[in-house]
Amino acid sequence: MKCLTTAWTLHAAELRGWLRHRVGNDALADDLLQDLFLKALRQGERFCDLHNARAWLFEVARNLLADQLRVAHHMVDLPEDLAAQSDDTDTVDTLTACLPRVLSELSPQDREAITLCDLQGMAQADFARASGLSLSAAKSRVQRARVRLRAQMSQACQVQMDEVGRVADFVPRH
Repeated sequence: MKCLTTAWTLHAAELRGWLRHRVGNDALADDLLQDLFLKALRQGERFCDLHNARAWLFEVARNLLADQLRVAHHMVDLPEDLAAQSDDTDTVDTLTACLPRVLSELSPQDREAITLCDLQGMAQADFARASGLSLSAAKSRVQRARVRLRAQMSQACQVQMDEVGRVADFVPRH
């Protein structure tokens, strides 16, 4: 592992400075540097096959830093009198009453794709095999069927969406 020792000797100080500059905390930078060394050590002989050890070390350091920042959430206490957001699942649950009629208005291919993949939970790969399609063709068929189902539901049941794209209201159709 002479190649790792050589690369580490050449680049550790630069890596430490880079990490310290970005995290603003010497102890955290040293912890990340230690994690980086362990990752390099785990590469074993593959580390010696790298064309540019410095680039690899900096890429892994950047990924470690991103992971660290992702989990370092700053929490803010919410006020006790904050109103809870209401859950409007009733609207969506009631909308399912429109589904049988709208499904019956779709083409047999669209109805089969929606029923098997979305309602019965069949994997699209299994749907592809059962339908004699390639996986990409099956995925396209399911996607197009979903688009047509949504359009039909919007038209037939007069679905109205809120500003974030959730079902806000609809007119039941039996």
